[in-house]
Parts: sequence; C-alpha cells; structure tokens
Amino acid sequence: MKLTPQQIEDFHREGWLFLPELFSPEEVALLKRESEAIYREHRPEVWREKTGAPRTAFAAHTYNEAFGTLGAHPRLIGPVEQLFGEQVYMHQYKINAKAAFTGEVWQWHQDYGTWKRDDGMPEPRAMNISVFLDEVMPINGPLLLVPRSHNAGDLEASHDVETTSYPLWTLDEATVSRLVAEGGIVAPTGKPGGVLMFHGNLVHGSAGNITPYPRRIVYLTLNAVSNYIRTPTRPEFIAHRDFAPIVPVADDALARLAAASQPRAAAE
Repeated sequence: MKLTPQQIEDFHREGWLFLPELFSPEEVALLKRESEAIYREHRPEVWREKTGAPRTAFAAHTYNEAFGTLGAHPRLIGPVEQLFGEQVYMHQYKINAKAAFTGEVWQWHQDYGTWKRDDGMPEPRAMNISVFLDEVMPINGPLLLVPRSHNAGDLEASHDVETTSYPLWTLDEATVSRLVAEGGIVAPTGKPGGVLMFHGNLVHGSAGNITPYPRRIVYLTLNAVSNYIRTPTRPEFIAHRDFAPIVPVADDALARLAAASQPRAAAE
C-alpha cells in the first residue's frame, strides 16, 4: 500500500493521518477474539488498571499468530517506510484497552519523549500506526491530538509514575494550553478496521471511558532501522532489541488466517 502525494502532504503538515476501514470486518473480528484471550492471561506483558481491568498488552506479535501477522502487514509497514524512506523494525507493540466504564486517562505527552529518555532513541524517526478494533466514538475515550504540535520539537516533560498504572513522561498544562491555542484539538473517530498514524512528537492524550463501549486499539511503533535504540532501560518486551527490518507478509495473510479460524471459532 502507498500513500498518495496529498496524504503525505497532509501528514507532514498536521502530524497525523487517518485511513478509514483499512481492514475488513473479518480481519478485525479475528483480532478482537485474540485480544480478549490475551487480556485474560496473567503474564508480565499484560498490564492492568488499578481496578484490575486490562490497560495494555505488550509484544503480542511475539506470542500470538494473528497479531504477529498484523505486525508485518504491508498496509501498515508500507506507508511508514514510504514516509521514512527506509526499512523499519518493531520498536514496540501493544494492544491498548480503554475498558468500558473503567478505562483510565492517558495524560498529555509526546511518544518520542519516552522513547528518547527511556530507550535512547536518537531521533524522532519512529511513529505509532494504530488499528481500531472497536468503534472509536467521541464518547468512549478517543485519542485527542493537537494538530501541528509535532513542529514544536522535543518538549520538556516530567516523569509521572502516580496518576495511572503506566509511567509516562507528561507535559505541563501551560505547554499543552499554548499548543492547543495554536493548533486546536482533534479526536479521530471511526469504525473498526480504521488506521491512525501520527508523528512521534505529536502531542496527544485521552480521557477516561465511563461509557458501556470499550475502545481497543492496536499500536505498532515502527522505527527506522538506522534509528535503533542505543541505551534501553525498559524490559525487552516493551522496548525491543531486535533491529532487523520487518519483512512484510502477503496482503491477504490476515484474511486467510481469519477464514481458517472460522470453523474453530464456531465450534467454540
């Protein structure tokens, strides 16, 4: 898959791009079933809210076939390689769950701030490309983005280890207010199968979810191979040390896996 010249221009100007319904209902149904099974597991890669509800599951591509296939899917790898002009490797992989009624806030932050401070990433030549597993609506804790804030560079941040179960390098209110006054706030929404990609320095966060509607999103953090991390401090399942370029699977690989799983799913 290739981005159009207009999409590339939009991304560089705004810092983000949304591609609606890039994956089929059958492909998404498989991923949803597999994510639910992963969240039931008790393993170091699965982190939970203070309430016990799942918050994020790291490195699912290393122990689950469906998410492994998604992690090498050309619809995700191609656009990022196109923007970076080189091959990419998987820096981080996670399935974030904004659980119904109990999903907690993600504070305002830049992803590159964490990748630089905690992992020793030299430059913001990595980005998140995400796949919606549930419908993301204005009411169930969508990601909030500050357009054009990626042009502000790497901002000063504080390490918040208390607000939620997930430590994060967060921005202060004055900084966020200034950037919002310049660029506003957008909340990309869409049906399952939509894909959101955004620059590593784009300021973003999300509110809690007090609705009955869960909001699960898969995040692939793809890093340019030349930009591999130098001084990682986090576990390998959070900041990967395998810097080999991703070899994309066939475009129909996930669809074929979904079709093959149908009889088993029906029997269960």
